[in-house]
Amino acid sequence: MLQGLVAVLVVYLTVAQNEEPFSLPTLSGDAFFADPFANTEAIGAAWKLSTSSKGDGSKFDGVWAIEANSANPEDLGLVVKSKAKHHAISAKLPKSVDFSALHSEQKPFVVQYEVKYQDSMECGGSYLKLVAEAEEEFTPEAFNDKSQYSIMFGPDKCGLDSKLHFIINFKNPVNGEVEEKHAKASSSIKEIFSDGKSHLVTLVLDYDGSFEMLVDQSTVNSGNILENMTPSINPSSEIDDPSDSKPEDWDDKEKIPDPMASKPEDWDEEAPKFIADEEAVMPEDWLENEPEVIPDPAAAQPEDWDTEEDGEWEAPTIENPKCTSGNCGPWTRPQIPNPAFKGRWAPPMIENPNYSGVWAPRKIPNPGFFEDKTPFASLMSITAVGLELWTMSKDIMFDNIILTDSRSTADDWAAASWNKKALKEQMAGSGEGALQDFLVYAKENPWVWVAVVAAIIFPFGLYLTCFRGNGEVDEVGEAKKTDKPTADDEDMPPLEGDEDEVVEDEVVEDEEGEVDAEVEEEEAEEEEAEEEEEKPVKRRTRKAD
Repeated sequence: MLQGLVAVLVVYLTVAQNEEPFSLPTLSGDAFFADPFANTEAIGAAWKLSTSSKGDGSKFDGVWAIEANSANPEDLGLVVKSKAKHHAISAKLPKSVDFSALHSEQKPFVVQYEVKYQDSMECGGSYLKLVAEAEEEFTPEAFNDKSQYSIMFGPDKCGLDSKLHFIINFKNPVNGEVEEKHAKASSSIKEIFSDGKSHLVTLVLDYDGSFEMLVDQSTVNSGNILENMTPSINPSSEIDDPSDSKPEDWDDKEKIPDPMASKPEDWDEEAPKFIADEEAVMPEDWLENEPEVIPDPAAAQPEDWDTEEDGEWEAPTIENPKCTSGNCGPWTRPQIPNPAFKGRWAPPMIENPNYSGVWAPRKIPNPGFFEDKTPFASLMSITAVGLELWTMSKDIMFDNIILTDSRSTADDWAAASWNKKALKEQMAGSGEGALQDFLVYAKENPWVWVAVVAAIIFPFGLYLTCFRGNGEVDEVGEAKKTDKPTADDEDMPPLEGDEDEVVEDEVVEDEEGEVDAEVEEEEAEEEEAEEEEEKPVKRRTRKAD
């Protein structure tokens, strides 16, 4: 019964989900940038192709397009169309992301977007580069692999190696040098590259430096940029002296060959490692003259074989049935280790009397040393979002990109876009039956359980109510037939002749089994009156005798 009910609900909910009109996500709060790719005019408008080239001279000749998602023809996304090509496209932010201001306001920075590998990913990147603000104003046409970014975030895969990048370009406040800082490795995300579904990747970087990386709203990595980046945000206070070098007389060999040792006179370096076992004898069942293969005795020359044209016919060979144990052919003695083998002689090693220890350059104060306890506030401001990729796979779709200072805004954006899309894709591709589809839907829509409980309880409640009512009617009828006391008997007056006894809950019978005639008469009258009440409105009045 439950499974049937669930199946009906699944059909209804699936139809309702499919018939729900598509709508673009809307912002529930402020955002630095938010693009749901509402129309096919995005390329050339908000997003501009790079006309630059890579540092090695390679052109960005990869093709981009705005296309529909297979889950909904009205839902558009930015798609990489070429394989084995370099791609570059970017969009400038209406307003730069100022991390110093976010830190002062105690707000986080959140970057989130969808990626869908419509053609299983072989090798390539699908990450965002959040371009750093510079003295020279950013132009999308000049965007290339050398454009300095503040943060790089997103998936990357090649062969068996897959990762979710989170890289910070941190600028040294002392010497102005910029160095990449990499987050520790994330949990495995390899399944997202081959399942053909839309996936949501999110980076939440809080003002206190803590970060959380999520895939499909599940955490795959977390930490703090002050403690969990390589190399560390804050450099060492001392460094190796680059001008220092190891002295020529420095001996860093801990052991040396014993100069006093000499090879013993009986040491035979030419003795082989293995020799034939002279004690071995040929097994009795060994057939030295028996070939390992023989002509197939069951084979026959084809009738159409022409010796003049095809040559002399030869039967195909088969394994000799006498040699199934490998006991045919010339027998040789097995090899055994040579007890006289010693190998090449070398003098034994002894402690080096001149050992100077492990050499290391001397330490000097680090001229670029600094200590930043609030590195979030020191991150380089972001002026644009870009995709600069090389990939061996095509049809990688990007959608619903958002940069905001509110996690709830990003969550609401996802709820209005990815959550619906992912549910539709999962239900369309689960193929595991109605019950599984229902569980998938209920996971995303907990209110469904209320409907299920109501659908189960209502019929049972109705059933119990009806049968309980019937039970009350039967009790009245039973009381009429057997004189069983009922609730109405509580109001009966004391019987005549029995003033000392009051009838409260039951009809009193005398000890000899005779029922008072007057009580019988009164009960008969009450029964007759009740029967009259139960009759239809139209009834005849009985005439008096």
